[in-house]
Amino acid sequence: MIKVDFNIDKVRKDFPILSREIYKRPLVYFDNAATNQKPVQVLNRMDLYYENQNSNIHRGVHFLSQEATSAYEEARETIKTFINAHSRSEVVFTKGTTDAINLVAHSLGRKLLKAGDEILITFMEHHSNIVPWQMVCETTGAYLKVCNITEKGEIDIEDFKTKLSRKTRIVALNHVSNTLGTINPVKEIIKITHDAGALVLIDGAQAVAHLQVDVQDLDCDFYCFSGHKIYAPMGTGVLYGKEDILDKMPPYQGGGEMIAMVSFEKTTYNELPFKFEAGTPNVGGALGLEAAIKYVNGFGLATLAGYEDDLLKYGTEKLLQIEGLRIYGESALKTGVISFNLNKVHSYDAGTLIDKFGIAVRTGHLCTQPLVGFFGVPGFIRASFAMYNTKQEIDKLVEAVIKTREMLL
Repeated sequence: MIKVDFNIDKVRKDFPILSREIYKRPLVYFDNAATNQKPVQVLNRMDLYYENQNSNIHRGVHFLSQEATSAYEEARETIKTFINAHSRSEVVFTKGTTDAINLVAHSLGRKLLKAGDEILITFMEHHSNIVPWQMVCETTGAYLKVCNITEKGEIDIEDFKTKLSRKTRIVALNHVSNTLGTINPVKEIIKITHDAGALVLIDGAQAVAHLQVDVQDLDCDFYCFSGHKIYAPMGTGVLYGKEDILDKMPPYQGGGEMIAMVSFEKTTYNELPFKFEAGTPNVGGALGLEAAIKYVNGFGLATLAGYEDDLLKYGTEKLLQIEGLRIYGESALKTGVISFNLNKVHSYDAGTLIDKFGIAVRTGHLCTQPLVGFFGVPGFIRASFAMYNTKQEIDKLVEAVIKTREMLL
């Protein structure tokens, strides 16, 4: 149920960009799966850091450095609680989901993988959860295997079980598909994988703003997400990893902060999580991420999920009334995303015209080219929702799609 205190008009006032006009029309922003907008609470926290606290962290004894260090580590604690990690040592700051997956792929790959080993992913993965594993396979001699999906856009569990073998070392999959909106049964898959003796990485980029994530309950070995998908700045993100696994992994990058002692003969590495945080971090971004999490927590993810699911249901029903429109991703469990096409209309052409109505949607392969091939289309039109969107905005999208169809057919 949606809480009575969720006031959409008040929420929208927290996001300054929503007052903009595009082509003399009020902005309707439906590209949230690519990145969502930032509330003033996040912007103000970043301003406060750069205007009053700006200093490098962990390295200085002066007041500003100590103050910034405390704030940065408090942000780590907030994230630990948000995803229910066991320890702050399990929370590594990264540049985003892509950076986090690369860290695991290359660090764990060097430690764990050898020729003939297998990595198992799914057909619905973002390129960021495909390409790093391909790169590691090229350097180690491991093989990349792909689990099939159904026409509804759901993981084929039987095919997954068939392809999971004694050679599988790592399974990597998304929690929520950025293209289809499918909520994958990750807890079930994690148990199946662990029973087979392999590790699991979950790409949570599209999940954290819509679902309550509890990494201990999931029992995943790694969980990655990006700040800019949960109302925080770009260039921020998190890798969660079980402490005993992270402790055995070699550093991904070398430089300052990740060291304990350096000599020309040998370098020893810092403790967790600093071993994986080479160089000066994005302190202002981390504090913005903390502010975004506190902002979301102020409403409660259950409240936001209920509101966004209502938008998804409404948008799906309205769009399906348009002649010649097909929606891709028909899972009973999905969130936040409607990808569709108009019969005989290229997605780029449709997206260009929809933009003229002041409506931002995403078009093309959506960084899921294999998925585009699976459905046999050149691309998709994607509308993705956030806490500040409304049914009235969906009505505007429907009107724009109808007029686009009339102009192009």
